[in-house]
This record gives sequence, C-alpha cells and structure tokens, in this order.
Amino acid sequence: MQIAEFRFIEAMIELFCRHSTRDMSKSQQSIHFKIVTPDGLVYEDEIEQVTLPTTTGQITVLPNHIPLVSLLASGALIVTKDGYQIAMAVSRGMIEVQPGSQVVVMADTAERAEAIDAARAEAARKRAEELLKQQEHVADVDFARIKASIEKELARLHVANKYRKLGK
Repeated sequence: MQIAEFRFIEAMIELFCRHSTRDMSKSQQSIHFKIVTPDGLVYEDEIEQVTLPTTTGQITVLPNHIPLVSLLASGALIVTKDGYQIAMAVSRGMIEVQPGSQVVVMADTAERAEAIDAARAEAARKRAEELLKQQEHVADVDFARIKASIEKELARLHVANKYRKLGK
C-alpha cells in the first residue's frame, strides 16, 4: 500500500511539473516591473527577470518570487525583456517584490546605459572625491552625502562602460 501511494504521488508531481508552465498565463510567466525616482516613473513594463544590486549582494528576481523587501545599493540594474537586456545605473533606494510577480524599485536615481554621459560622470566623481579630500572635518551628514555621490557616479561609469559597448 505504501509503494502504491508513493507511485501515485510521484505520478501526480510529474504530471503537475509537465503541465504547470504550459498552463500558466502570460502574466504568471512575467513580472510587472516598475522603477520610480523622486523625479517620477522611469520604467514600467512586463519583463522576464530583473537583476538588482542590494546592500547584501546581487539578486535576480524571476516570476513568482517570494515576497521580499530589501535595500537597493548603487550599481547596475539589469532588466531582461524578450531575451534582451536593458541596463540602468541606479543609486540607493528600496526594492519590494510583491505577491503576483510584481516588483517595485524606489531609487534615488535611475538612468539607462545609453543616456549616461561617461565623461560627465567621471568629472562628477572627481569633483566629489576632491570635495571629500578638501574637507578635513566633514560632518557625518556631509560625508555620507559625498560618499553616496561617489557611489552613484561609479555605478554610472560602470554601466556606461560595460553596457553601452554592447548596445543594450
């Protein structure tokens, strides 16, 4: 009796696995992704996956991911849609993965790779580093603001140099 029950359960699992992705609607196979900044909505679309920089490391969110809230770190955010990658430089913020394959990113800044002017980003990074060197006794708030600016510009440079060459 136990072997028969085991085989029945095994057959049901196999049947479920074989048909589960075929029976899924388009919305269950995709993620509704939205990224907003203080300036407004930057990007919203149905996507296949998104790779995000968090303060504890990089994560990739696929459809039907468990709910999650995390801190967004400065870095490269990569959206995959229709097999193509869309790269963005983001700075600090929050990530919320909601039930029903919805992902909302609230970032201080977000910029697509093709829109980044690498020369301006490098100049801004250098200005921020010089400002940090010039101020011997920088207040904690100013120090944090300058460090965040440096992180943001480094992320912009990384995305511009890596992903603009790929034409994505």
